[in-house]
Formats: sequence, C-alpha cells, structure tokens
Amino acid sequence: MKDTIAVRKGEELNGAVVHEFLRANIPNLPDAPLTIEQFGSGHSNLTYLLKCGEWESVLRRPPLGPIAPKAHDMEREYTILHSLHPYFSAIPKPLLFSSDESIVGSPFFMMERRKGIVLDTKFPEHMLYTPEMGRRISEKVVDTLVALHSIDYRETALAGMSKPEGFMERQVAGWIQRYERARTDDVLEVEALKGWLTENIPASTDATIIHYDYKLNNMMFSKDFEEVTGLFDWEMTTVGDPLVDVGVALCYWFQADDPDLLKKALGKPPVTVLEGFYTRDEFVKRYAERSGRDVSNIHFYLTFAYFKLAVIGQQIYYRYKNGQTSDPRFAQFHILVNNLIKYALLTAKNG
Repeated sequence: MKDTIAVRKGEELNGAVVHEFLRANIPNLPDAPLTIEQFGSGHSNLTYLLKCGEWESVLRRPPLGPIAPKAHDMEREYTILHSLHPYFSAIPKPLLFSSDESIVGSPFFMMERRKGIVLDTKFPEHMLYTPEMGRRISEKVVDTLVALHSIDYRETALAGMSKPEGFMERQVAGWIQRYERARTDDVLEVEALKGWLTENIPASTDATIIHYDYKLNNMMFSKDFEEVTGLFDWEMTTVGDPLVDVGVALCYWFQADDPDLLKKALGKPPVTVLEGFYTRDEFVKRYAERSGRDVSNIHFYLTFAYFKLAVIGQQIYYRYKNGQTSDPRFAQFHILVNNLIKYALLTAKNG
C-alpha cells in the first residue's frame, strides 16, 4: 500500500531549486533526477518524499497561508528530533534544518525516510487481519508510549525548552483562547465545556516528555507488527503531565460500540474498531500497569483531548472559511468541531 500521493495542487515545490539545494548540502547525493511526492495524511504541516536514485529523504514544512505565532516551528521540531533520537529508536534521524525561505517558501527540515506499515482506516489489501494482530498492535502502542514517558527529559534539550510547572492550567487556558481566536459558527455546548475544563483540572506532580499528538496513524510498524519502526509529527512535543498524552491517544482510539457521532467524526473509523483491538479501558489499564501511574482522573484528560482536537479542527476550518486554504478536505470541518465538542461534554458528564 503506497504511502505517498502526487503533490496536491497549490502545494508544489520548485524541483529545480530543491535539487540545487540538495546538491549543495547532501554529501554523496546520487547524480540522478529528483522526484517529489507528498505524504497525503495529516491536516497540518506539509510533508514530502524526495528521491534521487536510491537516495530518499523526507522534507517537512509549515502549511500554506498565515499561521499562528509560534505554531509550526520547524527549527523547534528539528531540535526535538535531534535531541531525542539517541534515546528513542522510533524517532527518524534528523538530517538538516534550513531557515532559507527561498528554497520551499518557508523554513523546513529534512529527516531520514523510515519504511514500514502505517495504519489508519484499513489494513493493506494483501494482509489477512486477525484479532490477535489487533491485540499485538494495541500492546505495542501502549508500551511505546510508556517507553517515551520513561525518558529523563532533564538529559535532553527539552529541559531548556519547556516549563512543566502549571502545565495543565496553561494548556486549558491556552486552548480555550485558541478556540476563541478561531471561532466561526456558534456551538451551543462550548461554554459549558470550557467552564467544566477550567474548574476540574487535576493536581499533577508528574512531568515527562509528551509527544502530544500520539495516535496510531503517526506510528509505523514492521511487517509482523512486532516493532514500532517510526513515530512522527513531533511539532507539539514538550514536557508536561504524561496523562495528557494518554488522553490524546484515547481521543483517536475509537471502538466498535462508540456512537456514530464519535466513530465517524473524522470520516471513516480507524482500524481500532475491529475485533481484537483494545478498548479504551483496556488501553488505560495496560498503561497504568506498565507505568505505575494513577489514572483515576483519565476522563478529564480524555475530555480535554476531545476539546483540543475540536480546536485544531476549528483552526483549520477558520483558515478554509477565510480563504487561506482551498483544500476541499476542510470544507466540512465545522461539523467535525461541533460533534467533538458535544462528545467532549458527554465525556465530562459521564466520567
């Protein structure tokens, strides 16, 4: 199953300029034509596959159009990869960062190309799915998150880039502010949800490295699903409450008995709805057993994660509605936002 597409209209790179840059900056680059393809998943940063003969690399740049201050910071993401790669084998090795906007129209960085299987809404057509496969994948997802949270952030560059004290208070206030700045349509339930989140922040004394966009389709597996060969999209990585990472993972981890309001919120449901995959309760139980952490307040983190995902969708829809992007995938994002806010409030009340 091919993981790249032809570059989307309006998101092309200047191949001649990029090739000249590569020849000047990549040692032993093969003397071969440059081909550029695009990784089609994701709704934020733009990610491209560059190929010259047998040589391959991945180029990552911010989305087109105006972006919020401090968002999509390519140098920060490159620094995180460079610092964490020695501690965490699933991180692709970063190759270089460039602030020269004349190359692709923005700062960008390049990293090694990892190969494997990325799962989203279906398995590769040549694979015969079994429930045992789903359980094995579930275990790997949880255990990889536990391993990430076990790294001592004080030994990495994140020690000087993060402020763990008061993390959740800042996050709740910050994501509420982001929603207000990107508000378009009125959503009836949002005021009650904002109030609940503000009033129910758990006390936390634990701080770890958090990926903050930890989900199945940001992971790559070996063909037998015995190894995680890649973990991607580190732009939001910081140091904070590790349970917020669990909440983010759970908000994408749909299960078969979820209502359609949630299960189809992002389009086709992910493979986690198949028999054999963990339920969210099983996910939390394994995380608690492997990490030793108290997860009694996990419903708060899941509620916050649904709200955070809604805000990201709202920011994207705001850009679409204001003509800053014409990507047709974003035309119905206001429905996604509405559904996620409704479900977040249900999660808060039923927790």
